[in-house]
Amino acid sequence: MLLKTVVFCFLLKSTWGTEDRKFPPGFKFGAATASYQVEGGWNADDKTESIWDAFTHTYPDAIANRSNGDVACDSYRLWKRDVEIAAELGLDFYRFSMSWPRLLPSGFPDKISEAGKKYYNNLIDGLLEKGIEPVVTLYHWDLPVRLQDLGGWTNPLITDWFADYARTAFALFGDRVKTWITMNEPIVVCELPYSTGMFPPPTRDPGVANLICNKNILIAHAKAYKIYDEEFRAMYQGEVGITNQLLWIEAETEEHEELSEMARELCTGMYSHAIFHKDGGWPPVLEKYIAMKSKKEGWPRSRLPAFTREEKKLLKGSFDFYGMNYYTSRAARKARPGEKLTDWPLGDAPEIDAKLTKRPHWTPAGSAWFFDNPEGIRNQLVWLKKRYGDIKILITENGYSSKDRRLDDMNRVKYYQDHLEQVLLAIKEDGVNVVGYTAWTLIDNFEWTDGYSVNFGLYDVDFNDPARTRTARASARYYAGVIKRHALDSNQLDSDNKILSDEL
Repeated sequence: MLLKTVVFCFLLKSTWGTEDRKFPPGFKFGAATASYQVEGGWNADDKTESIWDAFTHTYPDAIANRSNGDVACDSYRLWKRDVEIAAELGLDFYRFSMSWPRLLPSGFPDKISEAGKKYYNNLIDGLLEKGIEPVVTLYHWDLPVRLQDLGGWTNPLITDWFADYARTAFALFGDRVKTWITMNEPIVVCELPYSTGMFPPPTRDPGVANLICNKNILIAHAKAYKIYDEEFRAMYQGEVGITNQLLWIEAETEEHEELSEMARELCTGMYSHAIFHKDGGWPPVLEKYIAMKSKKEGWPRSRLPAFTREEKKLLKGSFDFYGMNYYTSRAARKARPGEKLTDWPLGDAPEIDAKLTKRPHWTPAGSAWFFDNPEGIRNQLVWLKKRYGDIKILITENGYSSKDRRLDDMNRVKYYQDHLEQVLLAIKEDGVNVVGYTAWTLIDNFEWTDGYSVNFGLYDVDFNDPARTRTARASARYYAGVIKRHALDSNQLDSDNKILSDEL
C-alpha cells in the first residue's frame, strides 16, 4: 500500500500541469492558534479562571508532565512576535480565539475588561497593519469557571449567556473582524468531558450529559448567528460560521457501510444536520436509533433532547460557511459479542456499538489518536457536499503532531503536501466549494492533556526559555512557498526533499 501511495503521488505530480496545481483565485491561506494554548497570563490584570485553568491546577496529573497553560507561549505579552510570524509566512488570515473570562471577567457583560479589550484590539490592529485578516473564534473551550459552577453547557440558560458574550465581541471588534467562528469543535466540548471525563469539566455521564450539551451548544451558536444577522451584518458585512472536528470514518469492509454512515452522522451530523441540512433537526437515522435504544433501556423518552419547532427554525440555515477541522481517520465495524469498547470520540463509538480501528498503512503521528490518511480529507469534503449541498467550506485546522522539536520536520512537510493535494483534488475533480485552508498551528503550544509533549507548530517554541523564542521549521518555509506561489510546486523540494524556499 505504501508503494501504491508513492506511485499515486508521483503520477499526480507528473501528470498535473502547472495550472492544475494552482489554487483558485481568491482561495486564502491561514494558520491558527487558541487562547488557552498560547496566551498565558492566566491571572493577568482582571482575567478570571477558565475551566482549563481550574482543571490543570486541580488535576495536574491529568496533563502530561503535570504542565499547564499558565504561561504557555506568553502570547499575551509577545503578541507582536506572533503578528511578525504571520507576516513572515505571508498569511492571508490568522485564526485566533478570544478568552471569554479575559474579556468578560464575571462571565457576563456587566463588566468588560479594559485590559482584555486592549489586548484583542492590539492583536487585531497589528494584523490589519500587516495586511492579514483576523479570523476570530469566540469559544475554543475556555469557559469561565463561574458559568461552569452554574452548570456550564448542560444548563440551557448558557445559550443566552453565550449570546450576550457574542454580542459584546461583535460590538467591540466587528468593525474590523469580518469572519467569526462561534464554536470550535462542539464534539470535543461535549464528548471529552461528559463521555470520557478527560477534559474539563471532568463529569463523566455518557449518553445523557453529552447529548444535553450537544443541543445547548447548537442553540447557542444559532442565537449568536441571529444576533450578528439582525444587529451587525448590515453595518459590517461579515460572516459567521461554526467549526466542527471531522473524523473521517469509512467501513472496515463493505458489510459495515451502513454502520459507518451512522458513525459519520454521530461524528459530523450531530453537530451539522440541524444547521446545514435542508430538513434541519437531528440526523433522522440517529434520532430514531437513540429513541429505540432509550426505550429498551427503560427511559420514558429519548435520551436525545428534542428540538422544538421554533428551535429547528432558529438553527436551520444559521451559517455563512462550514468550518472544518480534519486530522485523521478511522475504519468502522460492528463490535463483536463481548468486545470491550473504549469511550467516544477518541476510542470507539459505544452508542452505536461500533468498533473503530485504523488501517495498517495509516502511519502514526506524535499524538496517540493520530494516524495519517490524506485521502480522508477529500472523502470528508465530498461527503459534506453530498449531504448538505454546495456550501462554502473553510478548512479551519489541518496539521501534524510530532514528539520531537526538530526544525527539519519533513514528516510535517509531507503531511501538508499530501493533504493540500487532496484538497486541490476535491476542488478541481469533485467541485467542492473550499474557499480557504488553515494550518494548525502557527507555533508550538499547550496541546491540552498532551501538554508540551507533542508539537504541531510551523514554528518551534522553546518553552525552557523565559523569552519563549520562536524559530521557523522547514514546514514553515514550505508553507510560505505554497502561499507565495498560490500553488503546490513540486520544484519546492530538492532531490533530498529539502526545502528550496528562502529562510524565514
